Amino acid sequence: MNKNNNKMDLLGNAPVPQALMALGIPIMIGMLINALYNLVDAYFIGGLGESQMGAISIAFPLGQVVVGLGLMFGNGAASYLSRLLGRGDREAASKVASTALYSSVCIGAVIIIGTAIFLKPILTMLGATDTIMPYALSYGRIYVISCIFNVFNVTMNNIVASEGAAKTTMCALLLGAVLNIGLDPIFIYTLDMGVAGAAIATAISQMASTLVYLIYALQKKSAFTFSIKEFCPSKQIITEILKIGIPTLTFQLLTSLSIAFINREANIYGDAVIAGMGAVTRITSMGTLVVFGFLKGFQPIAGFSYGAKKFDRLREAIKTSILWSTIFCVVVGLTIISILQCITKKYKNAMIMQFQTPKAAKPRGYGLCSPASTIQTRFRQPSICRKISDFPAI
Repeated sequence: MNKNNNKMDLLGNAPVPQALMALGIPIMIGMLINALYNLVDAYFIGGLGESQMGAISIAFPLGQVVVGLGLMFGNGAASYLSRLLGRGDREAASKVASTALYSSVCIGAVIIIGTAIFLKPILTMLGATDTIMPYALSYGRIYVISCIFNVFNVTMNNIVASEGAAKTTMCALLLGAVLNIGLDPIFIYTLDMGVAGAAIATAISQMASTLVYLIYALQKKSAFTFSIKEFCPSKQIITEILKIGIPTLTFQLLTSLSIAFINREANIYGDAVIAGMGAVTRITSMGTLVVFGFLKGFQPIAGFSYGAKKFDRLREAIKTSILWSTIFCVVVGLTIISILQCITKKYKNAMIMQFQTPKAAKPRGYGLCSPASTIQTRFRQPSICRKISDFPAI
């Protein structure tokens, strides 16, 4: 109980810069390691060949859809949870947390089963070529089934972050990423399992992250109970979750569609181009994931302040977080532009990675977009999207 009180004090009373650092930095570290894992994973798979690298690039949008489902319930609930904690209504908060978690897992299981049944036509729609398809199926069958753990993890990630437990989120992300980095070369090369080995390594790592959240919940360190008895899909709870969750899911679905369209257009140029775009996506996502980590630290402070009607604190949190994250994005964007060619050469010798054609404009354009995306990402944050007009102008 004392730890829970300390978390509530951090959310509601600590100086805003201190609170942002305490909540944002641990999650940023976890997200950064997770982003590095994506690069290392692509590096090991890239050593198998262009078709194998292309296979994980084709499967990438499937993971984005799963993340979107977890975010729909997790991010949607996180906004409401922070506001309820700010009001001091922990009983209602436990009902919201339980409803979000069990709903995401149940709906996720249905979607995953459907995806597994129709995996081949889905991969074809996503742009898999004849040479990529065998590897995409080998990777996708395992990867899609293991996504049930990812649904749980993403939902819990947001729920746990909403109560200020940033270190727990960091530990879950770190354990999964470090374990995956260690298991990749063993399953891919030592056991000679190829892309299937990469999928197995990912599945094991997701299970490990799930275990961290289960221990956290079972040891009753959370402000929420996560009891099946608390599952209460009332109209009010579902409405509060979905009014934030649906826009978040829509954003993720559009991201998946954009990647799928790029892959479909790229497949006429061959496996090398698809593989190259997969590497570029992972490199440019590093800065974005770190910023998302910082936003997860900002969200509970903003939501708690809104629920407690501390609007001055909310305005200060918004201004500070926008300033800090914009500076970060400018630095990262310029860095990506300057070193992108050097990094991508590590991902084998596909022509797209040499960036000696007009296609070079796209990854460099990603870097240029980073500062502008900070502002729109900030104001998509759930804690201030609901009724930002309810308090005086920033």
